[in-house]
Amino acid sequence: MKNTENIDVNNSSKSAINSKEVLYSRGKNDECYTPHYAVEAILEFIPKNAIVWCPFDTPESEFVKQISKTNKVVYSHIDHGEDFLVFEPNNKWDIIISNPPFTNKRKFFERALSFNKPFALIMANTWLNDSAPKQLFKEKDLQLLMFDKRMKFGSPDGRDNSKITFSSSYFCWNFLPKQIMMKELVCK
Repeated sequence: MKNTENIDVNNSSKSAINSKEVLYSRGKNDECYTPHYAVEAILEFIPKNAIVWCPFDTPESEFVKQISKTNKVVYSHIDHGEDFLVFEPNNKWDIIISNPPFTNKRKFFERALSFNKPFALIMANTWLNDSAPKQLFKEKDLQLLMFDKRMKFGSPDGRDNSKITFSSSYFCWNFLPKQIMMKELVCK
């Protein structure tokens, strides 16, 4: 039995949603699906009794499917009026794990850090060339779970993503046992 639940919207989130104040815009390629092997790579680091919030996910997401095998999962998605930048589940949660849109990435990391709870969010490694992660993590220890190959994200329109031009990592805070970890991606 899967251990998932959709979340209740709290009052402040309801008013923001009802007023159509959705804070983040979508880039044309922002809805990309994380492959199962990229989710499997993070599972060993999730504490056994932790409740995981997947804030960019639906029940069909690999994050929800894989993590719910061992942990309770609370999930939300902008398509259901649950904008991560203004929304927080009423349900208790301990850790954020997901793949946020790459558009407006700084805002997503600012929001994740504002909760002062551990997180692991997938992001393109090219973001390390930007000043934003240096500013955001200046006084917080950025942790990286890096991989030996590129993740091949799925797309809603079925376009071929087999020629991904960038590598991605889990950008984490207060989550991994070491600051930088390397891991093999086992693509099955």
